[in-house]
Amino acid sequence: MRFASIPLLGAFLLALAPMQVSAQATESAEPFYVATFEADGAQMVGLILRGQLAVEIDAANSNLEQDPAFPEMTMPEDMLQLIGLYEYGLKSRLYEIVNHLVGDGMLARGNRPSFIHELDDIDVQAPIQYPGKILNAAGNFYTHICEGCTPEELEASNRERASNRGIPYLFLKPARGAVIGTGENIVIPEGRNRTDWEIEFGTVIGRTGKYIPAQDAQDYVFGYMVTIDISDRGGRPAGGGDRRSDWFVGKGHDTFAPQGPWIVPKEFYGDPMERLHQVLTIDGVTVQEARAGDMIFNVWELMEYASSLITLYPGDVVNSGTTGGTSMAGFETGVRSGYLEPGERIEATIEGIGTLVHEVVAGVTPPSTLSGAQLPPVDSYRGN
Repeated sequence: MRFASIPLLGAFLLALAPMQVSAQATESAEPFYVATFEADGAQMVGLILRGQLAVEIDAANSNLEQDPAFPEMTMPEDMLQLIGLYEYGLKSRLYEIVNHLVGDGMLARGNRPSFIHELDDIDVQAPIQYPGKILNAAGNFYTHICEGCTPEELEASNRERASNRGIPYLFLKPARGAVIGTGENIVIPEGRNRTDWEIEFGTVIGRTGKYIPAQDAQDYVFGYMVTIDISDRGGRPAGGGDRRSDWFVGKGHDTFAPQGPWIVPKEFYGDPMERLHQVLTIDGVTVQEARAGDMIFNVWELMEYASSLITLYPGDVVNSGTTGGTSMAGFETGVRSGYLEPGERIEATIEGIGTLVHEVVAGVTPPSTLSGAQLPPVDSYRGN
């Protein structure tokens, strides 16, 4: 009996082998992005394939589980859950879903199940609703430090800053209220007529970390997305201690933190310090363009600095800072004659990730019942 059981055990193990292989996928047949979108009236997280197809994760997983080789697995309800579970088994399951869809030809037109949608048929929303914290780097691109400089002035400024980098400067950007997705309007509050634009490279944290060494920082990354740091350059009126600089005024208005259009998991993007190429246009005119070599502190150094102050958690966002080409340069070079205005259209693109598209609109008139403690129009305390 003892020896007779060996062939039976071998047969049992062979029967399990396909399930084990399927459940431990280490590669995806195609790269994918992860997104939050609304389809058929319901908000959900899903995969973006081939840049044009949106896949409902929950329904696609149910379809996969019709094969008994795949054990049941609960899918995330939102992006924060997806990010938190990604390295704890979910990544392999998403790979298996993609492999199943590709292998069975379900991405082909005419053969798509109801849980696969064309991008034009869904509403793509801000991917993370909402990050625990958004940390933005200030003055982190050489060309932003010397906006509108001549080539000689820029070269001298770069040498000076490179020889005395110091440490990064980060500020907090609000999340809920400020974060919007592609296609949503950027709202300029009434009277805040010095509104500026800043395209930034957004790094989404994937693992909890404190005192993250720069050389290990990539291990703590989930993925990357396009962000824009819309900024109010109007400051605040004098008085109350004569504090004219106010980061909350400058960065904290509703709709001032566009993010998306989705997140590219890090394994499908590569090293941003080699690949990064970002461009921002206004009404089709390029006003900002940069590559990673323009950064003063790289993404990994920003993460080291940030985590030395506060623990980073999955779903937190660290933004790179922006390049030259903001309104300051526009005034100097003549590319533009002023700040953002209602009716203009912003497009922010990072190669290998995607494009954010936003119309700029005017905000509503504040109610007359306010006491006077509200932020006043810029022109009430500053000259044109």
